[in-house]
Amino acid sequence: MAEPRKRKPVPKTQSELTRDQLQAYDSSAGVPPASSKRNRENQISLKGDNVKLPVIGLKDIDEAVMYYFNNVIRPVAVQNGTQLNVPVMYGNPERWSAVQRDGFYRDKAGKIQVPLIMFKKNSVSKDRSLGNKLDGNEVNNFIIYEKKYSKRNIYDRFSVVGNRNPSTELYGVVIPDYVTVNYSCVVFTDYIQQCDKIVEAINFASDSYWGDKDRYRFRASIDTFSTTVDMTQGQDRAVKASFDIKLHGYIITDTYNRDMANLKKFYSKSQLNFQMETVGTMDEIENRTQEVSRPGVVRFADSELNRPQVFRDGMTVEEIVYVSTNSAATTTNFTGNTAIFNSQTILTAPAGFTGPSLEDFEVYLNGRRIPTSQVTSVTQQGADIHVVVNVAAFLVTPGAIFEAGDQVLLIGKFN
Repeated sequence: MAEPRKRKPVPKTQSELTRDQLQAYDSSAGVPPASSKRNRENQISLKGDNVKLPVIGLKDIDEAVMYYFNNVIRPVAVQNGTQLNVPVMYGNPERWSAVQRDGFYRDKAGKIQVPLIMFKKNSVSKDRSLGNKLDGNEVNNFIIYEKKYSKRNIYDRFSVVGNRNPSTELYGVVIPDYVTVNYSCVVFTDYIQQCDKIVEAINFASDSYWGDKDRYRFRASIDTFSTTVDMTQGQDRAVKASFDIKLHGYIITDTYNRDMANLKKFYSKSQLNFQMETVGTMDEIENRTQEVSRPGVVRFADSELNRPQVFRDGMTVEEIVYVSTNSAATTTNFTGNTAIFNSQTILTAPAGFTGPSLEDFEVYLNGRRIPTSQVTSVTQQGADIHVVVNVAAFLVTPGAIFEAGDQVLLIGKFN
């Protein structure tokens, strides 16, 4: 019998290889799942959504350089006693080729344009030392932004009364691709003095963040300026200063593959917070929370059917009052190690409840709580409550516990 044909192994995708390399910060919690858009919970419609995710391209970086030249550096040249603003021009391939061929730039009429600053982009290199999105096919590194208001996060009284934290609308913006962009710049002037002034202004702006402060800013650095003077017989005299700008930028693209790999929008989980104050042991609480059956009044219409009515309820009124009582009283009446609270009565626990015990009271001396281990007893003495403090546990050295001017606060089940 012929051997079965072996199936060729299927190579892992880039997403699977990346996920295998992820390590959990907490080993007990495991590795977090990748934010795949193939999961149904991540397939959220953006219909009617007017939120625009940030997009930063190479054009924005070029505009940042142009903006900084025109609005921050503002290069000027003085000629014939008149101060002229030096124009800044982006060197497209046709302009840059003409400059390299002729040594300067001419307008359509053939006139030399001086003074002038021209720059062009030379190269874009990736900077992996700052951060990355881990996987371009299935992004795992996001910056999360919260939308302040949405239809799912409206204010209503039910959220306040029910102590409910509504679901928030969140947007995931992919970590940018950090790049280093290199520019070549040339300054054209008639005289060396004019060129030096422009170079001084540009050199002062080096190692700072270039761009519009209301949009995007990128750190730029300039290392070397090369100044040349061309004096060819039969041609015009030209003074040039060449330098390179090294600009550290970042890119957030809006291309199709980014939309396929990026988890744009998701919702947080809403929460309901429950707060409860309980009194008694666990057995007592469990017994109190069980439904109690009591025979109700038999109506005339029910008497013929010969079936008694049964009403089910929880705690009685007396039990609820006892559980919810938490009174406070102060005193300045002391006798030795005993604080006396006049005209106060400790509550009597209903049937089925134990206490009140020493743990049901809190004692404060001048705003500082006295631990329960340092309180000997809280008892009813006639019409007053006596709080006795343990001298040995309270005082490190012998002396009086209570002094003139002290104030003792008692909180617990009394009235």
